[in-house]
Amino acid sequence: MREKTDKIAGTFDEEIIRVKNLTKDYGQNRGVFDISFNVKKGEIFGFLGPNGAGKTTTIRHLLGFSRPQSGATEILGLDCWKHPEKVQERLGYLAGEIAFPDNMTGWQFIKQIAERRGMSDLKPAQDLCEYFQLKPHGELKRMSKGMKQKTALVIAFMHDADTIILDEPTSGLDPLMQDRFCQLVAREKTKGKTILMSSHMFDEVEKTCDRVAIIKQGKIIAQIGMNEIKHNKDKEYEIRFKTKEQAESFAKLKFRITGEKFEKNRVNVLINNAEWDVVIAEIHKRNVEYMSEIKFTLEKYFMNYYKEDDKNEAAV
Repeated sequence: MREKTDKIAGTFDEEIIRVKNLTKDYGQNRGVFDISFNVKKGEIFGFLGPNGAGKTTTIRHLLGFSRPQSGATEILGLDCWKHPEKVQERLGYLAGEIAFPDNMTGWQFIKQIAERRGMSDLKPAQDLCEYFQLKPHGELKRMSKGMKQKTALVIAFMHDADTIILDEPTSGLDPLMQDRFCQLVAREKTKGKTILMSSHMFDEVEKTCDRVAIIKQGKIIAQIGMNEIKHNKDKEYEIRFKTKEQAESFAKLKFRITGEKFEKNRVNVLINNAEWDVVIAEIHKRNVEYMSEIKFTLEKYFMNYYKEDDKNEAAV
């Protein structure tokens, strides 16, 4: 059976995960609506949005836990609803809401999952416990949220799956462990792993991901490569003028003004290379105390896109 699965996977043109026009409508504007994206082999793909935006609903379809109303999800060339067992045996997975048995220790649960996966060597699990400073021999029901999250991460990564799906992977982790998680993802990427990671935490997505899809109210409103964020052609600057009047007069010009604090004589403006000379000429006509570039981040892109989407919805 595995031989047949591998043959199907080989025809996949390096697209490991596919979501094609997926719709699941729970009513009252809840669910996902005609969303599409793909994740290529060796890619770390971020699925970014606030809680309730549709990230977990999408992942449940990828795991074969939920049947699409329309559209489809595929992993390794297999329809996730029609072949959930075959899909799940090829995956590492961390759920957004973890339900652990109360009558086990963390290590007993790790061993149980390892046995289900046919793992005879538990050293990878032991190494991951050490990496995340996890002492897994305590009872699960007495573990903190962070300890349970570490246990779930060990289970997701211990069997060295080539494809991994992570739903809010650093929930409950302290900053040190969040950083260790990002380092682990970077290490797995060097092995050619394919990882889909849903999150609402900009920093971890920015550190780890190659591309990002932004989801809002069940609809994907943007997809962007992280290189486009890091090397954005538009640069934002904060300019502080000598007087309030100079700041106000500059803000009235036909530039892309992104912020105003006239009481502090400050104006923020977006500039690309084609606009640079014209903007600088106007700046030189005024007394400027300082001009400072504002780093363009994923969070800023996200917030700008959400605001722009809100404006478009209001205009309809």
